[in-house]
Amino acid sequence: MISLDEAVTARLESHGERFEVLIDPDAALAIKRGEFDGDLEDVIAAEDVFEDASRGDRPPENALEEVFETTDPLEIIPQVVEDGEIQITAEQRKEMQEQKHKQLVQHITRNAVNPQMDDAPHPPERIENALEEAGFKIDPMEPVENQVDEALDLLRPVIPIRFDEMTVAVQVPPDYAGSAQAQIRQFGDLEREEWQSDGSWVGVITFPAGMQNEFYDVVNEHTSGEAETRIISDEDDIPTR
Repeated sequence: MISLDEAVTARLESHGERFEVLIDPDAALAIKRGEFDGDLEDVIAAEDVFEDASRGDRPPENALEEVFETTDPLEIIPQVVEDGEIQITAEQRKEMQEQKHKQLVQHITRNAVNPQMDDAPHPPERIENALEEAGFKIDPMEPVENQVDEALDLLRPVIPIRFDEMTVAVQVPPDYAGSAQAQIRQFGDLEREEWQSDGSWVGVITFPAGMQNEFYDVVNEHTSGEAETRIISDEDDIPTR
């Protein structure tokens, strides 16, 4: 379950009665779109149906039976969300906007590069400032993923930006190969790997280009800076010895 602070109220009025449930806003939108595939108990603040959630008042059971043909909250909650309206306060809206704005900045920072600076990643502060200059406003009622394209369209006249991936070959010395390769392989999609005769490990990994600084930090941290890396365009171009 989620906390009351994280929940919004979904309200349905039917047959002269009012029914309210407390649910995570993103989950509520997913249910409305028919896209929710999670566990309902993980995204509700109460396994209950209310007449007035703010006061904790509950509707009579015969009203639940008449409208929903059941008194089971886990069956009723999705119906209230699907057929009702999602209610959010001004404070909730502001908090949701701030949270999703941070998620959007993080998503863009991890995936975007500056094509005019040898595909170097953009710092989060630059993305923040550019979004503000472009006048982009996050919609708290829409998933972040659905707003990325609009944000990029507004960013392109402000800063040079492109979403891209990069592929890097890494060769880890034998002394670090066991532990380092476990960390490196989790960073993205491991395209290919080879264990060399001397015990060193070579891997080819693809990841969002905006994460390149973070990637090199991970490699250096787990190999004491002794690993060799090379950006490649052909996954068969693996350094061996």
